Amino acid sequence: MELKMHYADYLKLDSILDAQQLRSDELNAHAHDEMLFIIIHQAYELWFKQLLYELDSIMTIFRKPALNDDSPELQTIVHRLNRSNTILKLLVQQIEVMETMSPMDFLDFRDMLRPASGFQSWQFKLLEAKLGLKYEQRHGEAHYISQLRDAEIRIIKAAESGKSLLELVNSWLERMPFLKDNDFWPGYRQLYLESLSEVEKGHAALFDTVFSEENGNYPCSLSPAACRAGLFIMIYPGYPILQLPYQLLNQLLEMDEQLSTWRYRHMHMVQRTIGTRIGTGGSAGRDYLQGTLDKHFIFHDIAKLTSFLIERKKLPKLDKHMERRLGFASE
Repeated sequence: MELKMHYADYLKLDSILDAQQLRSDELNAHAHDEMLFIIIHQAYELWFKQLLYELDSIMTIFRKPALNDDSPELQTIVHRLNRSNTILKLLVQQIEVMETMSPMDFLDFRDMLRPASGFQSWQFKLLEAKLGLKYEQRHGEAHYISQLRDAEIRIIKAAESGKSLLELVNSWLERMPFLKDNDFWPGYRQLYLESLSEVEKGHAALFDTVFSEENGNYPCSLSPAACRAGLFIMIYPGYPILQLPYQLLNQLLEMDEQLSTWRYRHMHMVQRTIGTRIGTGGSAGRDYLQGTLDKHFIFHDIAKLTSFLIERKKLPKLDKHMERRLGFASE
């Protein structure tokens, strides 16, 4: 006889719903809001797992030797990035639920948690590493793995030693075939220089540093070739073959924005709840979170490309051959 699948069995609800063990009850000092605290953080870790699942699938596609910029595969990447950003928005919204717990409610069980802390969330650190946050770019880098278990540290170090999403995006942009053998960039550079005000004249040298192969000292996570491709996508997003790449870049910028928003809301929630006290894991609490908010931007060099845009009405007119390649011209 065939066994029918049951909802509770499929979701392993017995295990999930039995996973909220209140520390305050174990110590005979029941704290009502500890249940909310546990469930919210368990939900965070489940969403982190989903984000890593989506990210791994995106990176697998990017690792392919060829990726058509007008293909179902690129559409899949854009779709899964969009899903990931929707999840990040949900993580921000969860803070509103957490904020229904007052500082006094938290104090009912806070000391029972030590030294456990969200600082020990290895999944979140793994997510940052896979996206492209390097060890030397981290705020408080000397301590960011100090409270993790050895197996967790090995997982994060392995991710840091492999190619991140940012590096894979750089390689994808470098492969874009446009503008390798024509005079577009000298003409565009001149138009850009003409658009600068007197106080912006220093951007001329910055333009050459970012986009010229001869300048390798600019502290940028993208190569000059990748920067040129990224800017070209931003300039001409209306052409059919560039529409998906444009959406992809926008989703990456949205991801940085949502992560930054989450850090900002988290920081202010901590300040409202514990003031200037030290976190349960020993971090500087609000000050540590402020440091990560200021420093942990992953796709900031893509965002900086907007510094080099010019007005649409002044853009160079593309020749018919280029328009055919971009999908907007008849033979």
